[in-house]
Amino acid sequence: MTNVRTPRLQLHAIDLAEGERIASRRAGPTDAWAEDYPFDGDVGAVGMFLRASVTFGEQRPFGYYRISRLSDGRAVGGIGFKGQPIGGCAEIGYGLAPSARGHGYAAEAISAILAVANEHGLVQVVAATTLDNVASQRSLIRSGFELTSTDAELCHYEVRLG
Repeated sequence: MTNVRTPRLQLHAIDLAEGERIASRRAGPTDAWAEDYPFDGDVGAVGMFLRASVTFGEQRPFGYYRISRLSDGRAVGGIGFKGQPIGGCAEIGYGLAPSARGHGYAAEAISAILAVANEHGLVQVVAATTLDNVASQRSLIRSGFELTSTDAELCHYEVRLG
């Protein structure tokens, strides 16, 4: 599985070559990116994906997915797994370019990545947000996550699958 479609988005599981372009912020001739993509969060997440790929091999389907709008084909963010599942559980992270925020894309992408997790036998997915990232917290809740705890820096969420 390399692509997941939602009503408004396409999630594309990137490979190493695309990851290198995103990490270096240099679009290739066939890349269609929003003006503010990739932003710092994308670069950091893709860097982690690249390091994991070099160390552990192929990450798909539990790798990084570029989020593109179907309306114009432009990449506007990313979502992915923070490593391979352990005991049927994986952590996700996501982010959108500033120009794509506030349209419900994050919740739509989260729901799509949960479908990937469910199709591949995961029973639990976890995520964390900073205390002040209310928009991200709302996206997680809209996607079925429940708040499990907070600490000095983060709100921790989980969702059960299956």
